[in-house]
Amino acid sequence: MEPEKVVLGIDTSCYTTSLAVMNMQGELLKDERKILSVKKGNCGLAQSEMVFQHTRNLPELFEKVSWKNYQVTAVAVTNQPRPLPDSYMPAFLTGLGLGKNLAKVLNVPLYTLSHQENHLDAGVWSAHGPKAEKFIMLHASGGTTDFLLATKKAQGRYSLEPIGASIDLHAGQFIDRVGVALGLQFPCGGFLEELASLAAKPLELPIWTKEGNISFSGPCTKATRLAAEGADKKALALGTEMAIGKTFAKGLAYLCKTKNIKDVLLVGGVSANHLIGKIVTEELTKQRCYVYIPKPQCCGDGAVGAAFYGLCQMRTNNDNW
Repeated sequence: MEPEKVVLGIDTSCYTTSLAVMNMQGELLKDERKILSVKKGNCGLAQSEMVFQHTRNLPELFEKVSWKNYQVTAVAVTNQPRPLPDSYMPAFLTGLGLGKNLAKVLNVPLYTLSHQENHLDAGVWSAHGPKAEKFIMLHASGGTTDFLLATKKAQGRYSLEPIGASIDLHAGQFIDRVGVALGLQFPCGGFLEELASLAAKPLELPIWTKEGNISFSGPCTKATRLAAEGADKKALALGTEMAIGKTFAKGLAYLCKTKNIKDVLLVGGVSANHLIGKIVTEELTKQRCYVYIPKPQCCGDGAVGAAFYGLCQMRTNNDNW
């Protein structure tokens, strides 16, 4: 049997080492990930530690794939956090170096994209849209909370124009700080969601938005203080999720109205939270907007978007097609 032609995607983000294998029909064949280890009670890692763990994790992930069954026809890898000239983070150099070497040895095309574009492509692949020429993308994670106007360009690329953001904490930081204060393991998103699902009612937290900008420092300060005072953990977890969902919904509603946009894509680890997505969807539906939410595995960090991006580039350029 002939090996199946595939595109290999690689992503080495702040907290996850990832590789993905996608065939020429756009079917995901392999999606391997390993979350970086963070000591209990800590809220992050130094870049040097990220690089060390990615270097150790990548060989482990590659060993999980039966490469004899595949013919790699292109490699796509993330090379920076955002698609900006001065966007840089050492963690991405680990995957980029490996991707360059593999493409050279295999004599196949190498495609690079930013981590933010990787999230966009994973979202579009998983949610089957948006297909509009312009839409708003909310990228919400531990390192980013950005509202971006996405505009389709040639060759399957998008321009991403910042139109709003959190002016202080990112949504993922808010979740992690509250989670750590409640004794949960970092990163806390999944654990906080599980805890919140057990609550009878939320402890309400304040929200703040101004036009396209939002803030999480106020509710985070109140939430961590309540945690220190022994507040009900389940109710506080639910209150945190609801505060984030309401804040996102209000900010997006304003931007959709002022920019005359009807399609919204949610990406990033925070977007995997069911309640947050539900709050945003219900609010924007009132404005006759459609919210695209990827499957949870395609919200958080991974290499699916890179693999899909590489496939789209091959189709456009007729490389090894």
